[in-house]
Amino acid sequence: MARDPETIERDIEKAREALAATLDRISEKADPKQLADSARSTVQAKLDEPKIKYSLLGGGLLLGFLLLRKLLR
Repeated sequence: MARDPETIERDIEKAREALAATLDRISEKADPKQLADSARSTVQAKLDEPKIKYSLLGGGLLLGFLLLRKLLR
C-alpha cells in the first residue's frame, strides 16, 4: 500500500523527535559530572554504614599505631 508523502514526512519528523529525545537522555546519563556525582553519593552512602565506617576506622588506627611503633624503634 502506497503512502502519501505528507504521512511519510510526519512519520520521519516523529522519528527525528524520538531520536533527539533519546540522544538527550543518553547525553545526560553519560555526563562525566553526573557520573562523578553518582559515584560520590554511592561511596558516601557505603561509608555511612556503621559496619564499613568502623572497620575502616579500626584499620586506620591499627596502621597508624604500627607506623608509629616502627618509627620509634
